[in-house]
Amino acid sequence: MRLTEIAFGSAQPVESYGPGFFRIGGKVLNGAVIITPEGAGAWGGLEDLASLIALADQADVLFLGMGAEIAHPPRALREAVEATGLGLEVMSSPAACRTYNVLLSEGRRVALALLPV
Repeated sequence: MRLTEIAFGSAQPVESYGPGFFRIGGKVLNGAVIITPEGAGAWGGLEDLASLIALADQADVLFLGMGAEIAHPPRALREAVEATGLGLEVMSSPAACRTYNVLLSEGRRVALALLPV
């Protein structure tokens, strides 16, 4: 599924996704990922709070994609992220990809943490 045909300049949008992978900046990343306008990399999943907290300096809002379906994140994760002042929006991973791309195209300071579908 292609998500975007928009030019984002040097920012890194989610180009597509599928079972167990995400395509960002022309590269396929397998498993859970963290994405910022500057790049993307592997994420340790819901237990990897340190990687999410580190995003507070790079973004105002973090979109958390919980996989194919929306689910509540662990309470400790929500509290740790919100304690940094970073807004947390939880949704399914497909919805999080679309929302991230739209706000990224507007030049917003956003980050994305995704569990695979």
